[in-house]
Amino acid sequence: MTEMETSKVGIKVWSDYVCPFCMLAETPLHEATRDLDVEIEWMPFELRPHPTPTLRPEDEYLPAIWARSVYPMARQMKVDISLPTVSPQPYTRLAFEGYQYAAEHGKAAEYTPRVLRAFFQENRHIGRLDVLTDIASELGLDEAGFTEALTAGAYTETHQEALRTAKAYRISVAPTIIIGERHRIEGVPAVAEIRKAVLDTQAERAVAGGTACGPGGC
Repeated sequence: MTEMETSKVGIKVWSDYVCPFCMLAETPLHEATRDLDVEIEWMPFELRPHPTPTLRPEDEYLPAIWARSVYPMARQMKVDISLPTVSPQPYTRLAFEGYQYAAEHGKAAEYTPRVLRAFFQENRHIGRLDVLTDIASELGLDEAGFTEALTAGAYTETHQEALRTAKAYRISVAPTIIIGERHRIEGVPAVAEIRKAVLDTQAERAVAGGTACGPGGC
């Protein structure tokens, strides 16, 4: 591994496509790291896997939490986001299998933010194959190959393995962000919080690699 590779800090972001806080987390994440050497990887986490019932926007819970938390935070961050009217909210397994296809074809970084925008800005039903195929095509992915792969369940086991990874990391809320090897943030992060974790990780690696002095001396 080269020195450049070891200096890059990995950031894993566990998210679900029906979680508005996951979309809101994008803004501070990118603002905090735009001048830092990082690699952001979006990781799958289903908040309500089938057959757990999904939420309905006409019930009391969703409008209340959006009024109390989501909309005030979005206004402060100047993020365009609205409570989708899709009811009940879609299961996200198929969208995550689409993510695995996108990842295999070099579009992982673009896919997750695009699906979040489709749901929270365009009010699209992201549990439908035709909607996901339109998104894939927009990103330059092969429509026929994408549709065939998701119809055949070609990435079902890959997605299940990703969920097992989430379990191994004890992920229970979205978003959960793990920076480097040990810095963990749950919920929408502050810019300063992200920057500190990245810089601390770089400093820890420098000490471990013998390229800096630690508290006990050199």
